[in-house]
Amino acid sequence: MEGVTGYAFRRAHTKYFPPADRYFAPFFSPTREHVIPPRVLRELEPERNRGVPLVPQLLCRDPGDFIWAAGALADMGYAEININLGCPSGTVAAKGKGSGFLAFPEELDRFFDRVFSAPDMPRISVKTRLGIESPQEFPRLMEIYARYPICELIVHTRVRRDMYKLPAKPEHLAPALGFPGALSYNGDLFSVPDVRGLEKMYPRLGSIMLGRGAAANPGLFGLLRGETPPGRAALIGFHDEIYETCSADFGSRGSAILRMKELWGYLRCLFPNSEKQLKRLGKTKKPGDYELAAREILSFAELDPTAAYAGGGQL
Repeated sequence: MEGVTGYAFRRAHTKYFPPADRYFAPFFSPTREHVIPPRVLRELEPERNRGVPLVPQLLCRDPGDFIWAAGALADMGYAEININLGCPSGTVAAKGKGSGFLAFPEELDRFFDRVFSAPDMPRISVKTRLGIESPQEFPRLMEIYARYPICELIVHTRVRRDMYKLPAKPEHLAPALGFPGALSYNGDLFSVPDVRGLEKMYPRLGSIMLGRGAAANPGLFGLLRGETPPGRAALIGFHDEIYETCSADFGSRGSAILRMKELWGYLRCLFPNSEKQLKRLGKTKKPGDYELAAREILSFAELDPTAAYAGGGQL
């Protein structure tokens, strides 16, 4: 969700919609020079995330680099750091990071041994896939995870080879059910029925992580709590605040349009029967044209506040 659920999204979401219990920042890789890149500092700056319960995510294979970065983030006030072992990107996995690290279980075990032996570390959570090629790899990974004081294990029930093309496999969560720490599920949770079905399958599951489902319907957290979905005014305020923040960050409204179109690739599901208007918005290049097209959809198009992500992501 990098590029879509940055600090502008998170801040607007907590303001206009029922919030998540926690938000996970887009991941970054610590440098060997032990310098946090300026763009990452902007994203994680506490002032920009005031009122947002945020967890930074790290992509890392070197325990020394991780220990340094976790310490630097703790100094910024972060009490929990997430190790991302789920990203399936080819460029990431080729470096043995993200889900690519799962191909080396012995090295992963040594990584955790170093990290959890370091003094004064913040809480460490882990997001993982089931393996590289097959869910049959998952029990071996669980043997490793169970040996360490991971504060929360978030299991995305796909293997790296699946990318996001094949459906998630919730039935393969079973080897994690005996995990001694908090356990969370991630993967293809786009609607209230999706989540209720998972809860029926695993009634003792501690929590869930939402991704594309919450980007497509920012009111999904509230729907899951049984709350009345926010109306059109909340969505307009949400959109406008993100647009203004991105315009300020990028230095112009024109530069912000591309980022907003990424967001619309998800929000489009809220507006059934609006393909012509969405197509027109997708073709806009000038700020005035974009703002007019966005206002037409937000103010007048048919709105379904209970709609769910149905794939796509492109205008």
